[in-house]
Amino acid sequence: MRHKEGHRTHRAGWLRAAVLGANDGIVSTASLIMGVAAAGADSSTIITAGVAGLVAGAMSMAAGEYVSVCSQADTERADLGRERKELAANPKQEHAELAAIYVKRGLDEALAATVATSLMAHDALGAHARDELGISDTLMARPIQAALASATTFSVGAALPLLIVVLLPTSALMWAVSVSSLLFLALLGSLSAKAGGAPIIVAASRVTFWGALAMALTAGVGALFGVAA
Repeated sequence: MRHKEGHRTHRAGWLRAAVLGANDGIVSTASLIMGVAAAGADSSTIITAGVAGLVAGAMSMAAGEYVSVCSQADTERADLGRERKELAANPKQEHAELAAIYVKRGLDEALAATVATSLMAHDALGAHARDELGISDTLMARPIQAALASATTFSVGAALPLLIVVLLPTSALMWAVSVSSLLFLALLGSLSAKAGGAPIIVAASRVTFWGALAMALTAGVGALFGVAA
């Protein structure tokens, strides 16, 4: 019977972007709301600021993820292009490089040479991409996927504290937004840890701590400028 293992590495690309987007959506929007509320703004102004922050943040996350992951993809393509040329020009040297990698991983020289020969006969570029460059289909850069995941989850995360603003009076926003946002962050950390197979308590504590710090600092700045005004 075939043994099936539940690895989650294939989720790394979109999961990273999704968690980053949702976390930033909750933290930045909740912090913005608390800062504006602490400055004494009315409900309409707070909602306007929050919606503007949601739209601007989602677009910024999408653009930032796309550009950064495109840079990674460009580097991968350039490395693969160089490797393709080296394989065509110096196949023996490339075979020796691949065999040396397997020797470092624990194979004896004869077996390493045999493995390198077999893999290069099957897919020389794929073997060198995976074992020499560390590029694989599972972890390859996917700019559009990262951009969409980040923008979508940012919007969802930002909508949560905005919903609190719509439902509750301005006088209750400071405590309501801060407490609910911390609960949202703890839930996000738990879900992302579960999806990635990581310790749940550690992940939840990490995102909650940094979210609380961001909201506290922003509320402090809003209160300072509100008093100064």
